[in-house]
Amino acid sequence: MGRRKLAHYQFSAEASNVIEAGKPLYTEIKGKWNNLYFKNENPLVVELACGKGEYSIGLGKVFPEKNFIGMDIKGDRIARGSLVASESKLLNVAFLRAGIQYAREFFDENELSEIWLIHPDPQVRDRDENKRLTNPLFLKMYSEFLKKGGQFCLKTDSSFLYDYSLETIKASGLFKIVEHTEDLYDSHLIADHHDVKTHYEQIFTSKGYSIKYIKAVAL
Repeated sequence: MGRRKLAHYQFSAEASNVIEAGKPLYTEIKGKWNNLYFKNENPLVVELACGKGEYSIGLGKVFPEKNFIGMDIKGDRIARGSLVASESKLLNVAFLRAGIQYAREFFDENELSEIWLIHPDPQVRDRDENKRLTNPLFLKMYSEFLKKGGQFCLKTDSSFLYDYSLETIKASGLFKIVEHTEDLYDSHLIADHHDVKTHYEQIFTSKGYSIKYIKAVAL
């Protein structure tokens, strides 16, 4: 994607699939994604720390009967995903520019059917545990948003984050881990991913890294 085209898009009215500060729905959308944005009652799926939204876009193509929301704080990344979704005419894909720590301002209890967390920063230093997106406080928040039985899925190349997440999810008492694997590409669980890979995942796998995966459901 050319820089000039992207820069134009970031500041044009085309980016109607991005909800961010200063736009009308930003302060009104909580609990109303189906009514105010998607205009249907289809299940809501959120991709946290979505980057360029490769997963939201990929799954949005596979599942037109679901609504996908990619959430990230980085505007330049979201702009790229927004443009791809717009050019692909994916009316079931939207983006939210906001920090995940503020997610309660945008999602209501029992509003979501699925949450995907794809290759987040593992934050390996002890002092950064509060930034890990599978720490107990974040897990509690996710459990509030998910309907009973709703899925929380983590995909990571980090053995550290995989082991940590297994421990925190089990200890939370908020989720039941239904399946997990240390090598997604050598597991039947690869079917869950519908051949959707992020740019970084392609780099990881080309270098021989195994991809770890956890699927849990909200209790």
